[in-house]
Amino acid sequence: MTIAMILVFGVLLMLAMPVGYALVISSGLAAITVGGIPAVAAVVKIFQPTQSFPLLAIPFFMLSGSLMMGGELGKRLIHFATSLVGRFHGGLGQVTVVGSTVFGGVSGSAVAEASALGAMLIPWQKREGYPAAFAASATASSSVIAGLIPPSIPLILFATVSNQSIAALFLAGVLPGLLLCSGFMLVCYLSGRLRGFKRLTAKVTPRDILRATLNAAPALAMPAFIVVLLRAGIATPTEVSVLAVAYGLFVSSVIYRDLTVRRLYEALSHTAVTTGVVMLVIAASNLVGYVLTVEAIPTHVAEWALETLKSPVMIILMMNLIMLMVGMFLDLPAAILLLGPTFVAIGNAIGLDLVQLGVMMAVNLSIGLFTPPVGTTLFIAAAISREPVGKIARELWPFYLVAISVLGLISFVPGFTLY
Repeated sequence: MTIAMILVFGVLLMLAMPVGYALVISSGLAAITVGGIPAVAAVVKIFQPTQSFPLLAIPFFMLSGSLMMGGELGKRLIHFATSLVGRFHGGLGQVTVVGSTVFGGVSGSAVAEASALGAMLIPWQKREGYPAAFAASATASSSVIAGLIPPSIPLILFATVSNQSIAALFLAGVLPGLLLCSGFMLVCYLSGRLRGFKRLTAKVTPRDILRATLNAAPALAMPAFIVVLLRAGIATPTEVSVLAVAYGLFVSSVIYRDLTVRRLYEALSHTAVTTGVVMLVIAASNLVGYVLTVEAIPTHVAEWALETLKSPVMIILMMNLIMLMVGMFLDLPAAILLLGPTFVAIGNAIGLDLVQLGVMMAVNLSIGLFTPPVGTTLFIAAAISREPVGKIARELWPFYLVAISVLGLISFVPGFTLY
């Protein structure tokens, strides 16, 4: 049954069918025809995860991000990042990285970041003489930091697969996210210095930095607001997501006063479409997981790994290699939901903390978002910059080096996630 499902899924992907539909069709056919599972049971398995209360956090966090990322707040966040690092070597690249990190605390979505920031920052860098391919590479790579900074959508998905605390995963993702931010900023600094990128000449005083920080404070406070409420047990993740929407409405309508009916409509429609895509993948992945569970595939894989590789270090290395390859072809949500059950079984077998595993998966599969052949943020940046994907990929190698280094640290040094 599993083999039939994999074969049908592979064929449908090669026919360019969307991942969600390919998952539903392949798992449904395998379950009903080969597995002999009643069609009613298959349909129930598809709709079962959509009734999850914690998953309500996803559309609400998306909506809060859409409300806050548009309008005046986005401009003030860019001004804040520019006042901090714009005057250094590779300053505009560093602005992109800092902006992505801050936006990550608002949107939780790498794709949303790549679209919003790329549209503002890539043309700006090109006007200042930066190579378009470099500007696109900085956007494509740094936007994935959103997958780690609360409210991270990938970590919420992993929590539903592993039954781990969303608050613990959010907290564990902060340090790796900051490590990626620091590493990517270093890449931009060295690139700007070695390649002679133009520097901003406007003087920035401490008072300017303070003013920019205060103007951006509502967005800067969002990640802390989320983590504090969750860690203190004041609210559940779903309740926090609703409060985040209320906070976004307050900031946009009262503080910045730029919330219009059109912006509200666009935020709601974007949230509805994006949530529909994510929920389709979640629903389909539940049936896939059921098929795998019926044939005890996660247990067999865990037993094989223990018997063949024996060493936990080698098993973790194998898991990372598998995720890197899968992430090159599948979107992050689908990859987490498909690999999650098997890797959770392996993690339990070797004594790997599942919170550490969740952050490891988020970082690893996020690398796939800016890796050919189907990296989502890579293609968004290419479309905005109007540069060939291959040319951008050649600019990405130092960003890959940083990302792999951070992945190695969180994979083999638990202290970087379990603090």
